[in-house]
Amino acid sequence: QVQLVESGGGLVQPGGSLRLSCAASGSILNINVMNWYHQVPGKERELVAHITRGGYTNYADSVKGRFTISRDNAKNMVYLQMNSLTPEDTAIYYCNAPVQYQNGSNYYTGDFWGQGTQVTVSS
Repeated sequence: QVQLVESGGGLVQPGGSLRLSCAASGSILNINVMNWYHQVPGKERELVAHITRGGYTNYADSVKGRFTISRDNAKNMVYLQMNSLTPEDTAIYYCNAPVQYQNGSNYYTGDFWGQGTQVTVSS
């Protein structure tokens, strides 16, 4: 099937930067939109940024000007460059994408999530 695997999380001081990566693998035919979400314990998962295959991007107000989403279509990867991090950015970050894929002789579209990567901003 399809797997999304995030990497790049960790502990960083306020004002620092991190770059998250997400690799999609499997019998992938097409990925139009790729998303980054974050979730704080006790709160709902929130959309941080998304990017279309053509490169159109959109961001949550809380991260505009600080975060940059990008992708490599050939590698089925999406990235999130996070700058000027604050403690309020502390969360688990998830990669998400609706993926068109092949299974045997059949074609499907499924919504897939990564396992999440922890980002902690603290001094």
